[in-house]
Amino acid sequence: MAARRRISPKWQWYLRAQVGVLLLPAGLCLFGEAVVRRGSTPPEPWFWIGTLSLICINAGIGLMIESGLLRGYPRP
Repeated sequence: MAARRRISPKWQWYLRAQVGVLLLPAGLCLFGEAVVRRGSTPPEPWFWIGTLSLICINAGIGLMIESGLLRGYPRP
């Protein structure tokens, strides 16, 4: 059976940081959409979009903090 290649720690760090950077604005956009839907007349369904937005925002902030503040860029 072929040996599996492992992703280097630098690439893992980079991917986590980039996913965090992309999740935060995506969550903010979804949050804005939920606010617009709730405030429209008549109100449209907004609960699940708002919940998904909070999940994206929290995950994005968590990934950015984990990649930047706890370890920083991996050293060689």
